[in-house]
Amino acid sequence: MRSAYTLRMGQIEQAHELLREKFGLDDFRSGQLKVVTALLEGRSAAAIFPTGSGKSLCYQLPALMLPGLTLVVSPLIALMKDQIDGLQKLGIAAERLDSSLDEEQYRQVTQDTRSGKLKMLFVAPERLSNERFLSLIRGQRICLLAVDEAHCISSWGHNFRPDYLKLSRAAKELEVERVLALTATATPQVSDDIAEAFGIDRGDVTNTGFHRPNLELRVTGVLDEDRDGLLVKRLRERPAGPTIVYVSLQRDAEKVAAHLRKSGFEALPYHAGLNADLRAETQDAFMAGRLSIICATIAFGMGVDKSDIRYVYHYHLAKGYECYQQEIGRAGRDGERAICELFACPDDCTVLENFAYGDTPDQESVRSLVGDLFGSGETIDVAIRSLSRKHDIRQLVVSTVLARLELMGLIRSEGYYYGSVRWASTLGEQEILGHYDEPQVGFLRKLFRAGKRARKWVTLDVDQAMSDTGHGRDVILRALDDLQGKGLIELQMAGYRQTFRRLVESVDISEICDSLMETFEEHEAREIDRIDRMIEYAARQECLTAGLLEYFGEEIGECGHCAVCLDLRGAVLPERSTISLRSIDLGEFGALVGDHPSALARPRQQARFLCGLNSPAVSASRDLRGNPLFGCCADVPFAQVLAER
Repeated sequence: MRSAYTLRMGQIEQAHELLREKFGLDDFRSGQLKVVTALLEGRSAAAIFPTGSGKSLCYQLPALMLPGLTLVVSPLIALMKDQIDGLQKLGIAAERLDSSLDEEQYRQVTQDTRSGKLKMLFVAPERLSNERFLSLIRGQRICLLAVDEAHCISSWGHNFRPDYLKLSRAAKELEVERVLALTATATPQVSDDIAEAFGIDRGDVTNTGFHRPNLELRVTGVLDEDRDGLLVKRLRERPAGPTIVYVSLQRDAEKVAAHLRKSGFEALPYHAGLNADLRAETQDAFMAGRLSIICATIAFGMGVDKSDIRYVYHYHLAKGYECYQQEIGRAGRDGERAICELFACPDDCTVLENFAYGDTPDQESVRSLVGDLFGSGETIDVAIRSLSRKHDIRQLVVSTVLARLELMGLIRSEGYYYGSVRWASTLGEQEILGHYDEPQVGFLRKLFRAGKRARKWVTLDVDQAMSDTGHGRDVILRALDDLQGKGLIELQMAGYRQTFRRLVESVDISEICDSLMETFEEHEAREIDRIDRMIEYAARQECLTAGLLEYFGEEIGECGHCAVCLDLRGAVLPERSTISLRSIDLGEFGALVGDHPSALARPRQQARFLCGLNSPAVSASRDLRGNPLFGCCADVPFAQVLAER
C-alpha cells in the first residue's frame, strides 16, 4: 500500500510536469507550490500575493488534477474573459456564465457544465444566489471553489461587497470540497476575516509579502493647476515606456489624454463610460504596444498582464493604501526598474470624501426601507431595483442592508428567483413531446397548460406552475433549461426577485435602524480615514516603501530605492484650498426642493445633489439630472454642505 507521503510526492511531480507541459513554465513562483499542495491534499487555502504574482495558477493547475468542476468566482466580466481566452488557447475546457452571453452561448455553456465537459466555470458572486444557476450546479461535483478578490468578504476591506458574505454559506450548501481565497490587498485583519469565513487554517494562509524592490516610489506635491505641466515634464525627461496615468473621474481621463495628445504624446482615455468595443480596442492597443500611454480611472487594470509597464503616475490621490498598492503593482512585472509617482494635491480629498460621504444613506431612508421589509409578513419578497427607487437608496446599499439583516439573524435568504418565465417554441407541442418518455411527457403537458399563450410567446407564472404540476421550482427550471438545451424552445426569464424568510416574530425597528446606521457610519469613517492616511503617506519624510508595507503588516526597515531613501527628503505638499458654500449662489435651490420633495426633502439628499452625487430619485427625474445646480458644490467638502442644510 502506498503511503500518504508517496502519494503526495507523486502529485507534486505531476504538478511540476503540468506546469512545464501545459503552462510552459519551468518552476513555481514564490508561494504557489505551498498553495497548490494544500489544495491537492484536500485542504482549503488562501493566497495573498501581490498583483501579477501568479494567483491564477494556484487554481488553474489543481483544476486539471482534481476530479470534478472548479468554480471560479470573480467580480469582473472583463477579467473572466481574458483568463478564459488564455486557458482555451492552452486547450483547457474553461467557460463563463455572465450577462454578456446571448441565449445560444448560454445554452452551450450549460450543456457543457451538465455533461462534465468543463474543468473550469467562471461566474460573478451574485450568480451563487441565482435560482437558475443553482438549479444547474446542484449535484455537480465541485472539487474547488476559487474566490478572487476575496477581501470583498470583509467589511474592513476597501471594497466590501454584500454578495461575498454569502459565498461561505453557498460553499457549504453546494458541498464544495475545498476553497481557495485569492487577494492582492489584505491587511492582517482582512486576512483573518477571509480565513474565518472559509474555514482556512492559519497555516494554509500564504502571504508572500508586498515588497517589490524594482519599484521606485515617488511623491511630488503639486497644485491642481500645475498637474498637466508636471505630467508633461515627467514624460519628456524620462525614457519612453508603457505608461498608465490614473485619474479619479471619467471626465479627467478624457481631459488628460487630450492634453497629452496636444503635447505630442500618444495617449487615449479608458473608463467605464466608454462603450465596450472602444474600451477593448484601447486596451488591446496598449497591451500590444501600439499605444504608449493610457489615461484611466480604476476601471483599468484588473487582470491586465503586461509585464513591461515602466511608469504608473497617479495624477490624482489614490483613495487608500489598498487601491494604491494594487495600481502601482501593475508596473515592472518583468522585474526591471519602474517608477511609480504620486502627484499629491490635498484638494483631491474633497472629491474622494464626497464619494465616501455620499454612499451613506440617511436614517429616514433606512427606517422606511426596514419598515417596508418587516411589514411584509413571514416571507419577504423583494426586487432590489424597486426598493432602491422607492426609498432613494443606491442598489448596493439596499443589498448591504439585506446582508446586514441576515448577519443580525433577523432574516434568511431563500435565494433569487424569476417571477415569470416565457418561451417561444421552435416546434409544435407534439413534436417537442416526442423527444421525451413517460412520465416526462405527462409533466410537460401540465407545464405547457400552465402557460398563458400569446401569438409567439408563452408566459409562465412559476408559482402557478408549481401548483399545477405538483413539482418544485427547481424541477420546473431544470425542465425548461433542458428544453432550451435541446433547441426546442427559446427561453427568457423575467421578474428577477429575491425572497427572504423572516426568522423573528417581533422586531424593534428603531433598534435595528440605529444598528444599521452605526455600521454605515463606521464604514464612512473608515473610508475617510483611508483618505487621511494617503495624505499622511504623501507627506511622509521617511522611507515610502516601508510606510506602505507597514499598513499590510510587513516590515522591511528602509528600502534604499524610494524617493526619500534616494533624495534624503520627502515631498512638500501645498495647503488644502477651501471654498466657502456661501460663495455659491443657491438662491433658486429652495424652489427646486419644493418642486421635488421626494428627491430633495432631506438634508443628505440635498447635500448629495449639490455635490454632484447621483441617487435613484435624482436619476429618475429628467429635470434634476440636467439642472445646473446639480454638482455646483462639487469642490466644497460634503460635510460642510450637509451641515448647512
